[in-house]
Amino acid sequence: MWEKIVFLSLFGISQVFGGYVFSKDFVFGAATASFQIEGAWNESGKSEGCWDHIAHYTNEIDDHSNGDVACDSYHKIDEDIKVLKELGVDSYRFSLSWPRILPEGFSNKVNPDGIRYYNELIDKLLANNITPLVTIYHWDHPQSLQLLGGWTNPRMVEYFADYARVAFEHFGDRVKLWATLNEPKQFCKEMIWGEGKSLGSVALDAVAPYLCAHTLLKAHAKAYHVYKNEFAKQNGKVGLVLDIPWSDPLTNTTKDIEAANRDLEFMFGIYAHPIFAKDGDFPKLVKDRVANMSKLQSFRQSRLPEFTEEEIKEIRGTADFLGINHYSTNYVNDASDEIDVLTPSTDNDVAVKKTVDPSWPASDIFWLYDVPWGFYKALMYVKNYTNNIPVYITENGFCEEALDDQGRIHYLNGYLQSVSDAISEGANILGYYAWSLLDNFEWHRGYTKRFGMFHINYTDPSRPRTARSSVKVYKNIIYNTKLNNL
Repeated sequence: MWEKIVFLSLFGISQVFGGYVFSKDFVFGAATASFQIEGAWNESGKSEGCWDHIAHYTNEIDDHSNGDVACDSYHKIDEDIKVLKELGVDSYRFSLSWPRILPEGFSNKVNPDGIRYYNELIDKLLANNITPLVTIYHWDHPQSLQLLGGWTNPRMVEYFADYARVAFEHFGDRVKLWATLNEPKQFCKEMIWGEGKSLGSVALDAVAPYLCAHTLLKAHAKAYHVYKNEFAKQNGKVGLVLDIPWSDPLTNTTKDIEAANRDLEFMFGIYAHPIFAKDGDFPKLVKDRVANMSKLQSFRQSRLPEFTEEEIKEIRGTADFLGINHYSTNYVNDASDEIDVLTPSTDNDVAVKKTVDPSWPASDIFWLYDVPWGFYKALMYVKNYTNNIPVYITENGFCEEALDDQGRIHYLNGYLQSVSDAISEGANILGYYAWSLLDNFEWHRGYTKRFGMFHINYTDPSRPRTARSSVKVYKNIIYNTKLNNL
């Protein structure tokens, strides 16, 4: 392995952060998502997406904003290519908009302008030696499908496979890295319910997340097999993206250690185990826990659906790589004595309490702290859980508004050191994508929170992109890793 020791003091960083060890083929990139940056919400054949509906018709967005214009990336491909070139990345991870490609949700009507837009983006990336990593679904499906139940509707398996097939047909000759789904935990449990989510109900809090997980895993597998059976000659790789916040036991008691493990199984294992475990299926811990809680709550069957033996076989092994999104760490302790076991909810199923160390450097958003050792532990956990499948870190970043974003720089340095440490311990990590290239629509937080290395001025109709201080730091890391191997 080629190795490189990068001394960040050369780049104006006050502290030297040891040795960064990467192979000569290690990929450095940046990431975005369609709804968060594209805008053009109703132009050129695009339909209303589920997040358009949430932003327009509910009170779920902190600043009452929407994605109608966002960063206006739909009209600013050249500007986005320019800042990617300025950053010096090897690869760009972006997502496709389902409502832009299939406005009615179904493959019987393909929107030619949606195809044109992504063809233009892909072609210009490749012309500038930037490899696309394309996420097929990053939370924005047509509102018409949400009215049919969204991911709780088992028919989404076929609808999604049809959508993926359209993507492979039109872009697969040039795109060789595909992620089917992004962070299922977030859109199954937290993100897509709009105003109904805040009202709370057994259906949304205790049943829908499990129905969603059951459906999307089958949908991912179906799309994977579509590629392998129909598009293998394209010679691409297909995976998915899972998020894994790290859960560390608050104490070394058996209860807290078990609670931390339980939290990880419900956050990560419920989606990873069916794909990566030899026996497939949902994790036994999750199955037993939900079944027992459901019985106590007088349900006649578990709130967690079962896979058939055929479905287990179809899902097992359906990933050429795994995308990992990680941001922060929590301490976890057992809360079994504090929950009402008769109240059905996924939170009561997990029964943990989460805290943070007040000494951890905080970001501008309440849940994100700078804890690089948690990232290292998460990466090693993934290594062991998945039998060391090839991993791309598809999102990792810090929330900070300041143009001189020293907090983001500190976070970037520490978390890249954790990547280096994990690689040194044998983790099969192939690349790192910083979140995010641009400030963007941060879902329920609207435009109140800033994750971009490039600042966006939303009061200026031209949406200028302005480099934060972290751009120079990341650019130098990328440049020296590629060109100064020792």
